[in-house]
Amino acid sequence: MDNQDYNKAENALDKAKWTANDYADRAKDYIREQRNNNEEPTAEGWMERAKHNISDAWEDTKDAVSDAWEKTKDWTDDAWDDTKDAADDVADKTKDTWKDSTN
Repeated sequence: MDNQDYNKAENALDKAKWTANDYADRAKDYIREQRNNNEEPTAEGWMERAKHNISDAWEDTKDAVSDAWEKTKDWTDDAWDDTKDAADDVADKTKDTWKDSTN
């Protein structure tokens, strides 16, 4: 797994984290937007917007984590196969050396 995968996951988490000030600013933006659209801002509407943001961040996080998992899994599978191949090569060479020495 490389740094790019870690960075994707970290960026997704950063998007999900809203500080108290961020919440206040975003709530003000929501209220302004609703009023500009001649709609009544509601706590439920604000919660839906916050939930949507968290949902998007969660999906981004899952995607980054899934990509990291697959890359790590592929890397470990490749490493395991390489190790088995190397062990087989050593075993074959050992058998050949033994056969040569007994002849």
